Amino acid sequence: MLYYIVPDGMEFNKVIQSHCSPRSFFGVEDYLDDNNSRPYTYQKEKKSKNPQKHISFKQRTIAFMEPFTLDVLISKRFVQASLTHRVTCKQVAVSGTNSKDIKAALKSRCDIPACLAVGRILADRAREADVYTASYTPRARDKFEGKIRAVVQSLIDNGIDVKVYLD
Repeated sequence: MLYYIVPDGMEFNKVIQSHCSPRSFFGVEDYLDDNNSRPYTYQKEKKSKNPQKHISFKQRTIAFMEPFTLDVLISKRFVQASLTHRVTCKQVAVSGTNSKDIKAALKSRCDIPACLAVGRILADRAREADVYTASYTPRARDKFEGKIRAVVQSLIDNGIDVKVYLD
């Protein structure tokens, strides 16, 4: 039991108010953030670094509407192409002139007939994996001509619908 000694001239209620601090519903004091809008205990949503930037509906849904992307790598020594699922980042089909089955059949591993062979084999492997559409956006340094165009055209000729996005 607690006993309070009340000095002369003071009421008992004022003594209790001075010794007890106000408490919130949760049992701790509420601290407000900078703009006094929500308690400190709640986590603030992350704000964008650029508040004027608007994400369009197409940008939000493109990964689900066109889930497979084509990636083509052409070096001085070989050609490689792959189809990748955007959401899971798994490679569905891969083909390249560096693999054993293609290497023996080709005269050169980096010319136009090699690119056509890579596209044809990639299309066969994609159809086995039930992939019939893909999208391709060339890298900033790549031009959509020559060997890259040969790979994409070979995919289209062998039954894979490729949407090419050029900027």
